[in-house]
Amino acid sequence: QVQLVESGGGSVQSGKSLTLSCVAEGHPTSDYRLGWFRQAAGKSREGLAAVDSDGSTVYEDSVARRFMISRDNSNNTLYLKMNVLKPEDTAMYYCAAGPDTPFLSRSSKLVDGFYIYWGQGTQVTVSS
Repeated sequence: QVQLVESGGGSVQSGKSLTLSCVAEGHPTSDYRLGWFRQAAGKSREGLAAVDSDGSTVYEDSVARRFMISRDNSNNTLYLKMNVLKPEDTAMYYCAAGPDTPFLSRSSKLVDGFYIYWGQGTQVTVSS
């Protein structure tokens, strides 16, 4: 069993940066694929970025040039560095862990159905 705990959310002005963290407890996650998702009010959850156990990454197009996902297996922590934040980035942000299934398509790595452990989320609010 893996417990995921996100932190680092908050309220910022447009154009600023935030770094989210996600600490995994209960079991090492070095063999898992890890991902960041978000859900804005009234919208469905969307995948933003994922990192495989070998460090390869994939991003959703709208954040690819502004967000960076990284993992530190030595302390079981996942990060999301978010730059040039926009009001439309306002959402609850979640980290997730799932089996690092081989030969999964890049787009599928951003689908929430391929993840089995989820954090409680951290709120990010961006004002104009």
